[in-house]
Amino acid sequence: MLATKFGFSFDSPTRQMLGRDASPSYIRRACEGSLHRLRTDYIDLYMLHIGEYDPVYLDDVCDVLEKLVSAGKIRSYGWCTWPDRVQGTKIFGARTHAAAIEYRLNVLEDTPEMLAVCDEYHLASINLAPLAMGLLTGKYTQQSQFPQDDVRQDWNLRTGLQADQLRQLEQVREILTSDGRTLVQGALAWIWARNNNTIPIPGFKTLKQVEENAAALQFGPLNQHQVSEIEHLLQRSQDPQ
Repeated sequence: MLATKFGFSFDSPTRQMLGRDASPSYIRRACEGSLHRLRTDYIDLYMLHIGEYDPVYLDDVCDVLEKLVSAGKIRSYGWCTWPDRVQGTKIFGARTHAAAIEYRLNVLEDTPEMLAVCDEYHLASINLAPLAMGLLTGKYTQQSQFPQDDVRQDWNLRTGLQADQLRQLEQVREILTSDGRTLVQGALAWIWARNNNTIPIPGFKTLKQVEENAAALQFGPLNQHQVSEIEHLLQRSQDPQ
């Protein structure tokens, strides 16, 4: 299955992003470019990559995508967006060949509203940052630092949001690592347990990380008692003392 996205215009020689574009002409041009680069006749899943796109114009985007389906260029389409874009997701979900919504979901950032919309419109829930950009791997501490060119270099692991998340992780570590799982595998198991249509897409940089991610399939999802216990522990950690 081939999935790719559109919405950002680039300068090919320099490989730099020039801006955002979801006009009908750009969508058609971007699709042809992807077909050429992927050396294929069709794309299984073609996704709008502008997460903050104005819902007022989503129908226009879907009209073009439906025409691409009719032309045999794509088989389905979706939207990579933010977890709070529920109304826009409903606009997408109401269209005939809409198939998926991609958004952020992990143990520390649950989004029940978006999951409910995906269920209502029978959309696959593709989940960004299932490991919270590495926080759920367990390899970072309050003393961890990131290089200047790392997207996480502005994290505050001592007093900021990520510091709170580190503390929350310790509250649920034992459950996530139950039955011999690693933290990574437990984080993926939690997502699978949230809904039958969740598809986490963890990142990786090494073969070892690929193998660890794939091995999570051997354990399957957490059970609902474990999910409820995690919810209770995280809620308790957020309550004022």
